[in-house]
Amino acid sequence: MSFGLTVLLGLIAGGTIVFGLPIGRIRGGGRDLRLALAGGTIGILVFLLWDVLAHAWEPIDIALSRHTLATLPLLGVLFLGGIAIGLFGIVLFERMLIRKRVEVPGAHHDGRRTALMIAIGIGLHNFAEGLAIGQSAATGAISLAVILVVGFALHNATEGFGIVAPMAGDAERPSWGRLLALGAIGGSPTIFGTAVGYVFVSDAVSVLFLSLAAGSILFVILQLAGVVARAKRGGLVTAMVFAGLVAGFVTDAVVTFGGA
Repeated sequence: MSFGLTVLLGLIAGGTIVFGLPIGRIRGGGRDLRLALAGGTIGILVFLLWDVLAHAWEPIDIALSRHTLATLPLLGVLFLGGIAIGLFGIVLFERMLIRKRVEVPGAHHDGRRTALMIAIGIGLHNFAEGLAIGQSAATGAISLAVILVVGFALHNATEGFGIVAPMAGDAERPSWGRLLALGAIGGSPTIFGTAVGYVFVSDAVSVLFLSLAAGSILFVILQLAGVVARAKRGGLVTAMVFAGLVAGFVTDAVVTFGGA
């Protein structure tokens, strides 16, 4: 498969993230709607956290089982360091945003900051997905590459919903420009990852970006969990967390069914 066609597949896989973005322009809807969307987002992110950690640990697990101890120190540092940088880096980045926004009060800024954090975490995750697409195409596994694109495209459609959920129901609706910018942050890394994966295959790079994604996703889960816990609507939130988990596993089943 040619480089250009492979990048096009990456564009398709990452571009479906835009399907969930219009939800961010829902006006009103009440407290229950916001809690339901937040719960669904937590479910999706919990699935993504499990998914990226499992894939990030896989090269380390293989190295341990084969007793290839020479690569373990590097992979271990990248794994733990990536999680730490992803987690604490997002904390520092959020503090910078808060300092810049301190003179502009308004609750909607919290939702927009959270949406940006989610987009960053998903973008790192999608870069690693792009690596898998590019690597499959470069090694001649065309059918696998296509199955990966289908599965990741379904995943990204639900991830777009997760990005904008914190802003849904705000009195001041986000502009289409802001929504597209968030979609670009979350989705375009799939394209770049596909290009990198086509020309350069490295377990170390994959472990690093997956671990960075895990750290940033973990931070967002903690933030959203604190918000929904204060609302004391356990039944509604729990049901939506479960729905988000189901959405994640069902879309991932497409990739697994294809033999990935």
